[in-house]
Amino acid sequence: MRRLLALVAALLALRPAALATDPYAFFDWDVSYVTAAPLGVKQQVIGINGKFPGPVVNVTTNWNVVVNVLNDLDEPLLITWNGIQHRKNCWQDGVLGTNCPIPSGWNWTYEFQVKDQIGSFFYFPSTGLQRAAGGFGGIVVNNRDVIAVPFGRPDGDITILIGDWYSKNHTDLRKMLDKGKDLGIPDGVLINGKGPYRYNDSLVPAGIEYETFNVHPGRTYRIRVHNVGSSTSLNFRIQGHNLLLVETEGSYTTQQNYTNLDIHVGQSYSFLVTADQNASSDYYVVASARQVNESQWRRVTGVAVLRYSNSRAPASGPLPDPPQDQNDRSFSMNQARSVRWNLSAGAARPNPQGSFRYSSINVTQAYLLRSTAPVWIAGRRRATLNGLSYAPPETPLRLADAYGVHGVYTLDFPERPPPASGGAPPRVARAIINGTYRGFMELIFQNNDTRMQSYHMDGYAFFVVGMDYGEWDEDSRGTYNKGDGVARSTIQVYPGAWAAVLVSLDNVGVWNVRSQNLDSWYLGQEVYVRVVNPEDSGNKTEMAIPRNALYCGQLHKYQKEQTPHHKMGVSAAVPRSSPAAGLLVSAALLLAGSFVFAP
Repeated sequence: MRRLLALVAALLALRPAALATDPYAFFDWDVSYVTAAPLGVKQQVIGINGKFPGPVVNVTTNWNVVVNVLNDLDEPLLITWNGIQHRKNCWQDGVLGTNCPIPSGWNWTYEFQVKDQIGSFFYFPSTGLQRAAGGFGGIVVNNRDVIAVPFGRPDGDITILIGDWYSKNHTDLRKMLDKGKDLGIPDGVLINGKGPYRYNDSLVPAGIEYETFNVHPGRTYRIRVHNVGSSTSLNFRIQGHNLLLVETEGSYTTQQNYTNLDIHVGQSYSFLVTADQNASSDYYVVASARQVNESQWRRVTGVAVLRYSNSRAPASGPLPDPPQDQNDRSFSMNQARSVRWNLSAGAARPNPQGSFRYSSINVTQAYLLRSTAPVWIAGRRRATLNGLSYAPPETPLRLADAYGVHGVYTLDFPERPPPASGGAPPRVARAIINGTYRGFMELIFQNNDTRMQSYHMDGYAFFVVGMDYGEWDEDSRGTYNKGDGVARSTIQVYPGAWAAVLVSLDNVGVWNVRSQNLDSWYLGQEVYVRVVNPEDSGNKTEMAIPRNALYCGQLHKYQKEQTPHHKMGVSAAVPRSSPAAGLLVSAALLLAGSFVFAP
């Protein structure tokens, strides 16, 4: 006991004083391959503690999250936290611009605070197309009890992960892209890692395991839906039930009923669903492909079951209809425009969401980011933004800054795309955006490809102020929503259309802006925004480099070798109401040799 108390004292001394009063949640993850057959074909998927998908991270505003990750894959690994802002702490972002990947057999401990955030998010592996193999899970950030929520307390909370799926391993998908091929039509859609309920004998083979959501009649549930797939927009619906939209990616929305909603790659929504239907049978939960040819994509449909506790028969008959015209993009865009910010609700803090008047702030920087279909550059197929295809350097950008390593990147990403004719040819580059600290940036995503795209920005929530078909021009600003554009971190961009967002650059760091479509991202459709406070000389606006930082590239000489670990045993999340209690648990795990605490 004396040894344990001494260790606790030592760990308490290591904790940053600014975080000392907030609770901790500890998670211990063994990331490894697991054999599964979600569509009836055995394949290698990525599990966490032997489970696919991974566990839900359920925490509360301002909690500190400590996730020890053991990489039991045969290749490097990074976990990124889609929508978590990592205030002043891009070191925990889990992308190649800020972190060296965790080598096979090594472990690394993430430590971050969900500062002033609430809502529905998810995590996933960020390198090498690994998300196409799994490794993902939901994140729930609850309000503190002292902050009012703009709806009654639900009777339950359900996380639903939807996404297109290939029966090929992610390594095979990588080889296809490396050879210049398209990935083709996915083999299906999974719901919580499981295949479709057998609603159609010709489309769904026998023996497929499907997901069931159990509910009680008359009760209301908060259902959080995340599109964790590779590249397919999905229409989500529950047979016979209304979806009352209440939140998206950390912002409460105006409350509207939908019979179905298009959820694009990388997006998250939460709905209130009341079990108010007759329980004569179960009900279908459906996620079907959108913005595609319906006859060719019929099998790309996920089906789960909503089961009342007093249900008397299985679900049967045809699936609930999707929107009338599968290719009616005007319907989908108008639906997207209808998602608005709830200006009267508090969020992580008691002040109303609408107290931040984005329309009254002068834009200081504007970038028009144009995407096109993949092109060939120096014999390889690449995806571009403004004619540039990003290739991650061996030395992460933020580490290069911290150690004064020059030549890793350039600060000359173009504000506008090259002219359609006569401009510079597409090229591979490591040009990034030099953001002005406390500036207000306008980003316009112009999609000149023939398929849907969605784009995400790490470290921030941006205000969605406009979208339309055609080419964006200066007059397009006259159509912007200047009052209640929702704040979120992932925006869809329709083929032949644009979407505009505004973002306040108040979070110091190097932050990834990427296509959420895995193939486009893998082929280079991303850029970083570098935000530096030139007046900060004492870690006031950015945390110091973590003491457990990994080093690679030109900084590999700083890395201490780590003996590869064997696989861990049983592991669990251990939330505690006080730092001291959490550290007691963490210290006990340290002594047991099964938990590594990040200093």
